[in-house]
Amino acid sequence: MDGNRLKGARGLAVAALGIGVLVMPVRAETGSAEDSVPYTVPESPWPEQYGLHRAVVEVKAAGDAVKVRLPWRRRDEPAGKRLIVMDAHGRQVRNVFRVALNRWRADLVVGPVPAGGRWFVYYLPFPVKTSWGGYGHNYLPPEAAPDGAWVRKHRLAAGMDLDARKDIPAARLVAFQARTAFDSFWPMEVPMTDAQVQALLGKHAGPYLLFPEDRRHPIRMPEALPARWRKGPSDHFTGEALRNEYYAFQVGVFAARQELKAVTVTFSDLSSEDAVLPASRLTCFNTGGIDCYGRPFKKDLSVPKGKVQALWMGVDVPPDVRPGRYRGTVRIGAENAKPSAVTVALTVNNQVLDDRGDSDLWRHARLRWLNSTRGTGDSPIPPYTPLKRTGRAVTCLGRSVTVAPTGLPERIRSFGGEVLAGPMQLAVETAGARARLRQGPLRFVHESAGSVHWEARGRGDGLRLACRAAMEFDGHLLFRATLTAGADVRVKDVRLEIPFRVDAAEYMMGMGRGGGYVPQRHDWKWKGPQDSFWIGSADAGLHCELRGSTYHGPLLNRIRPPHPPAWHNGGRGGLRVRKTADRVTACVYSGERSLEAGQPAEFEFALLITPVKPLDTAAQFRNRYFHHVEPTEEHVKAGVRIINVHHGNELNPYINYPFVPEAGKRLKAFADKWHRRGLKVKIYYTLRELTNHIQEIWALRSLGTEVLAAGGGGGYPWLREHFRTNYWPRWYHHFPDGRVCAAVANSGESRWYNYYVESLARALNNLGVDGLYLDDVTYDRRILKRMRRVMAEVKPDCIIDLHSNTGFSIGPATQYAEFFPYVDKLWFGESFQYDRMSPDQWLVEVSGIPFGLMGDMLQGGGNRWLGMVYGMTARMPWTVAADPRPVWKVWDDFGIEKARMIGYWRKNCPVKADRGDVKVTAYVRKGRTLLAVGSWAKQKVGVRLTFDWRALGLDPARAFLHAPPVDGFQSEARWQPAEAIPVLPLKGWLIYVDQAPRRARARRKDGWRLAGQNWSGS
Repeated sequence: MDGNRLKGARGLAVAALGIGVLVMPVRAETGSAEDSVPYTVPESPWPEQYGLHRAVVEVKAAGDAVKVRLPWRRRDEPAGKRLIVMDAHGRQVRNVFRVALNRWRADLVVGPVPAGGRWFVYYLPFPVKTSWGGYGHNYLPPEAAPDGAWVRKHRLAAGMDLDARKDIPAARLVAFQARTAFDSFWPMEVPMTDAQVQALLGKHAGPYLLFPEDRRHPIRMPEALPARWRKGPSDHFTGEALRNEYYAFQVGVFAARQELKAVTVTFSDLSSEDAVLPASRLTCFNTGGIDCYGRPFKKDLSVPKGKVQALWMGVDVPPDVRPGRYRGTVRIGAENAKPSAVTVALTVNNQVLDDRGDSDLWRHARLRWLNSTRGTGDSPIPPYTPLKRTGRAVTCLGRSVTVAPTGLPERIRSFGGEVLAGPMQLAVETAGARARLRQGPLRFVHESAGSVHWEARGRGDGLRLACRAAMEFDGHLLFRATLTAGADVRVKDVRLEIPFRVDAAEYMMGMGRGGGYVPQRHDWKWKGPQDSFWIGSADAGLHCELRGSTYHGPLLNRIRPPHPPAWHNGGRGGLRVRKTADRVTACVYSGERSLEAGQPAEFEFALLITPVKPLDTAAQFRNRYFHHVEPTEEHVKAGVRIINVHHGNELNPYINYPFVPEAGKRLKAFADKWHRRGLKVKIYYTLRELTNHIQEIWALRSLGTEVLAAGGGGGYPWLREHFRTNYWPRWYHHFPDGRVCAAVANSGESRWYNYYVESLARALNNLGVDGLYLDDVTYDRRILKRMRRVMAEVKPDCIIDLHSNTGFSIGPATQYAEFFPYVDKLWFGESFQYDRMSPDQWLVEVSGIPFGLMGDMLQGGGNRWLGMVYGMTARMPWTVAADPRPVWKVWDDFGIEKARMIGYWRKNCPVKADRGDVKVTAYVRKGRTLLAVGSWAKQKVGVRLTFDWRALGLDPARAFLHAPPVDGFQSEARWQPAEAIPVLPLKGWLIYVDQAPRRARARRKDGWRLAGQNWSGS
C-alpha cells in the first residue's frame, strides 16, 4: 500500500484518540494485547528535558494511588534511568513505586494523582545541552524514593502481583509516543518478545530465516527481530519501480540456529514476458562492491547466531526498459548453509524518473553511489598540463624530473629553480660497506597525459633492488623500491638520501620540527603521528612522505595508523638532516635488519615538487570571504565575493549531509540570490564524521564498520537509543527548535568516499554551490583529485579552501601538502599563536606561499600588521577585533589585485629593511608601490628602508612615503625615503611609495607623525 494512503487512513484513528499524529501503530491480527498498543507522535514536541519517549496513560479519576503497566519492549537496561510522571499542565506525581521493571515491562504504582485524564510517563529523560561541540552527559539517575508512609499505606512491595491488587485502580495505556517521528522506535525497533520468537522458530525450520523488507522500513536491530516480522519469514518480495530508477530493497537474514559463515548472494535475471533485466543490473552492497580507488572487492560477511543481518540490494532499472512485471530470484546462502531463494517480483511502471530517484531520499537510490568510479580518470585537471617525456626527463606544469638509471630522480627543477645538488640514492649497507648494484636498463612502461610510469632494476652483492615509480601531472611522484636477498643476510641500513642545493633548502618543516629555517643538523626518531617533511624555498622544494602503512591521508584525530613498517623498522629508523656549505642532505634511514632469502622488503615513499602551481595573488585579493551564513550590504560593498555556508544553520543544518530536502531548497534559493549579485556560494561539506540524519544511515550500519567507525558508544541519547553499541560519537549541534545533529565518526578509507564524490556533483548541479570548504578531512590526495576532476567537469570555476587546526593535524601544512595541487586557498590558523611565531614560521606553516597558495588568518583574527606581509587578512565576520574591511579598502584604493607581490623572502624584493626583525613586502604597480611593513622586534624600533628604484619604476628625486589613515590599523603619516620609520613591536605599516609630479617638491615632514601608534608610550 502507498505510504501516503497509510498515513491518511491511520491518522484518523489518532485524531479520535486526541493525542497526535500516528506514525504507524502495531496492530496484530492475532497476538497479545500489547501488540495492539499504538506508537504515535504528538502534534507538537514536548520539552526536551523529559527525553525522547513517553507513554500516554488514561486515568479515570483522581486517586491516592494508581497502577500502571507499560509493556514497552525496550532494548536498553531501564533500571538506572529516571521515571517522570506528569500531566499536560506540568503537574508531577510525587511517588513512583517500581513494582517490576525490566526491558519488557514496567509495573508501577504512582500517586497521588490529583485529577483524572491524560498522564504521561517519561522514561528516558536527560540533561539538555543547548550549544555545540560534544555531548558528554548521561541519562538522569532514578527518581527519589517514594514516601515511606505512602508505600506502607498501600502495602506496596517489589515483585508483588499487581493484577491481584484490585484495590488500586488501573490506568489504561493509550499509546507509546516519540517526541518526533525521527526519534520513534516504530516500526523497526520494537522487538518481538522471547515467546514470539520461540513460536516463530517452532513454525519455521532451517539454520536461518529470510525476511524481505521494503526500503521504507530500514532494518535497524541486529540483535532482535522487529514486531513487524511476527507473521514470519517469506520467500517473496514485491515492489514497484519506475523507469530509470535505481530501486533499492532489503532482505533480513536471521541466523536462527547457527552462525552463518561467508554469506553469499547471487541473482538471476529479472524477466517479463518480452524483456529482461539482466542479473548484472542487480547488486548486494553488503557482499562486495567497488572500493574508493576503483577496485572491485568482496566482503567476508558472517552473521553470528541469533543476530540479524540486513542485506541491501539494488536494481538498476534503465530508462528504456519495457514497462511490465519482472520476476527473478535472489539466492542467499553461506559457506556452512545451503542457499534459499527469494522470488523478486518487480513491476516497472511507464513513468520515467529523471534523476534515478535521487531527489526522493526514501527511495535509497543513492546507495548506488557507494560503487561509483566517477572522477577516477587519468587526464590532467586544469590548471595542470599534459605530461611530456623527453629521454629521461618528464615535465609537468612548471616542473621537471630527470630520472637516473636507478629509477630515482637525478635532477629536479621547479619553476626554473634547481632542487637537487646531486642524484637521490637508495643506499643499502651490509657489513659496513655500501652494496654495489649494477643497474639494468631504465624502462618507461606507461605514458599518458596524466601519468608516466617507469621501472629500474639493480643487482649485486647478493641483493636485488627493483624500483617502480610514477609521476603524475600535478608533480606528485610515488616510488616503491623492493629489496630482495638471494641468501639470508644482515643489513646494516637501508636509507633514502636526498641532497638539496643549499639555495633551495632555506626552510624545513615536519618530522619533529615546526616550520622555519633549515637547521645545521636535525635528528628525529619515529614518534608521534608524523610521516612526512618538506625542505625548500619559496621558489623550489620537495615534500617527502614515507609510506607503507594502511592509511595515507592526513594523520588526524584518532586516525593515526601504525608507522610505515619498512621505514620504522621497530623504532630503528629515523631522519637525519645535515647542512654544509654547498648542500643540505636529508637522510631517511631504516636501521639494521635481517633479510631472509627471497623475502622482499618494500620501501615506499612519495615526493611532491613545490610550488605546485604559480602563485595567484590576484585571486587572493579579489576573492574575499564571508565565512558564516549571509553577508550584509556593507560586507558586499567591502568586496566580499565568496560566501562560505558553514553547517549548523537552516541552509546547511546537518554536518556533512547537505541533502535534507527543505534545507536544500533554501540553500538553492540562497545561492541563486547571491549568484545574481556576482558572488559565489560554497558549503561546509567534508568528511571525518557523519550526521545521524543521513537517510542511508541504516544501510551504512548494515555494512558493519566499513563506513561508520567502531567505538565505545555513548554521546547524545538518540545515538544510545538507536545505535546502542559500536560507534564513536563526534560532533553535536543543538538547534533552537530542539532538533539535534548528533554525528558519528566515519571509518576513513571506505566506499563512502565514492558516495561523497557523486554527491559533490549533485550539490554543484542541484544546490547551486560553487565549491567546498574543507575542515580537516580524512581522505587522501587521490580522493581530492577525483573531486577536483568532477568539479572541472560540472562547474570549472569551483573553489576549494582548506582549514585545519594545528592541534588536530600535527602541523597542517606538512600533513596536507599532498592536497595543495587541488586547493585554491588555505585557512590554517586555528590554535595558532600568531604573535609568538617567527617570520619563517609564518611563511612556511601559515601562508601557503612556498607551495603556490595563499591564505587567511583565523585564531583571534590573526595579526593584521604581520599578516599583510604575507597578503593575509581575517575573514568576515569571524572576529570583530580584526575587521579586515579597513585593509580591504586600502587594497581597492591601491588596486592591489593588479599589483605584483614581491615578498621579503625573495632575493629580488625591491624594498628592504635595515633590520632582520622587520620585514617588508612590496606590492608593485606601474608608478606606485604599496609596502607592508611588519616588526617582529621585541621593542619599538626605527627602521630605514632601501629601495631599488629601477625595479619600482620610480624617480627617487620625487619619491615620498605616505601611510594612509586606516581605521584600527594606523594613523596617517608621511616620510622621505631616507627617514627612519617608527614601528611598534608586532605591528607595522601600510605605506604608499609615491612620487610627486614634475616641478613639484615633495613636502618634507619634520620628525615622525605617530598618532595612534603610541610611540611615546603616553
